[in-house]
Amino acid sequence: MTSFHEQSLPFFTDEAPTAQPVSGKQPSYIKDHRQRLRARFMAGGAAAMPEYELLELILFRAIPRRDVKPLANALMERFGDFNRVITASEARLRDISGVGDAVVIELKIIEAAAHRMARSKIIQTQVLSSWDALLDYCHTTMAHRETEQFRVLYLDRKNVLIGDEEQAKGTVDHVPVYPREVAKRALELNASALILVHNHPSGDPTPSQSDIDMTNRVNAACDALGITLHDHLIIGKSQELSFRSEGYL
Repeated sequence: MTSFHEQSLPFFTDEAPTAQPVSGKQPSYIKDHRQRLRARFMAGGAAAMPEYELLELILFRAIPRRDVKPLANALMERFGDFNRVITASEARLRDISGVGDAVVIELKIIEAAAHRMARSKIIQTQVLSSWDALLDYCHTTMAHRETEQFRVLYLDRKNVLIGDEEQAKGTVDHVPVYPREVAKRALELNASALILVHNHPSGDPTPSQSDIDMTNRVNAACDALGITLHDHLIIGKSQELSFRSEGYL
């Protein structure tokens, strides 16, 4: 019988065959560099290193033997910062030479973990009393997206989050929203209130006239069913806009 350790297990790596030394081992300068980065991270955390080095730490797993600093620099140059690298679409990541399945998987694991951690702070909590955590979650999941996304947060009578659903995706400056579908889903979840959230890839959270008109239609549909629309948040790159705070609701 073949033992577990003898079984052939899938292993994703973007290591090019020609990039490996004949011995299959890391060159000593790469090994030493990786040890220094890991030691610095363990001693001082992310604050102890620039963003491209934090990215290198992630790439170590995907590319075990090759120098990943050039790839980290290329990713930073293309996307601008660490957050935008992590949240870039798979298609755009693969445009970078050296990015294959393993790199994409590692980056998307980090993105998913960040989303999960941010969401854990608001799920099954009274959202209106955890507003800062809600904003952190919205920025983590939506601020760096390259296309518009429209989400609906459904709340029960105590304003506890019971549903967080993507209602639609769109282009860089438009996302189709169907007020009847939003209201219908609220009834299915037995929700008493909701919060609309969408992002502006341009970075400017100022609402367009279509944003305002759509919000009014959703509000009318909810009002007819006795459902409260608490707010509509537009998420920009570094700030957000609240329809309620700005007097649109």
